[in-house]
Amino acid sequence: MEFQIDKTDGKARACTIKTAHSTIQTPVFMPVGTVGAVKALDATDLATFIKPEIILGNTYHLYIRPGDETIKTMGKLHGFTKYPKSFLTDSGGFQAFSLSDNVKIDEGGITFRSHVDGSKHYFTPKKVIDIQHNLGSDIMMILDDLVALPATQERIKASIERTTRWAQESIDYFRTKQEEGIGVDQNIFAIIQGGT
Repeated sequence: MEFQIDKTDGKARACTIKTAHSTIQTPVFMPVGTVGAVKALDATDLATFIKPEIILGNTYHLYIRPGDETIKTMGKLHGFTKYPKSFLTDSGGFQAFSLSDNVKIDEGGITFRSHVDGSKHYFTPKKVIDIQHNLGSDIMMILDDLVALPATQERIKASIERTTRWAQESIDYFRTKQEEGIGVDQNIFAIIQGGT
């Protein structure tokens, strides 16, 4: 990936990001394709009328249905959707947290139940990277510890510390996989939700 700051105005900036699939000018309109596709538009209409350089996909939803392994066999997100431009996938942590009744967060990850069939799942920093490798997104996000609000300062601090540890684990694992030839065209970024 290449990143270049083109112009600045105070703290604002316009940038160019180049991934393996497209060149993205920021600020950017990034349509949400929760399950890979943007609702009400097929790949042809999307490419003809909206022409986004990047689409946001949701790791949780793609993992639950149709499944990251299925998407991998169909040529990853680009083959699955027939859309040739970039994809950013979030970690799925927010959805695991918000869509599950019995979510449990521990030092290793997030235990949750599928909103579709109630099956039990466990997202770890490494598992989320593996899923996103299967999805083939250009930009992937690490798993983060989401804080339910309102929250105490202690809970927010613990969340930031855990997310920081998960970020390092994710980055180390990502680099190891790249050394093995997996995800060499992919990029990883961290996120911290914060709290008040």
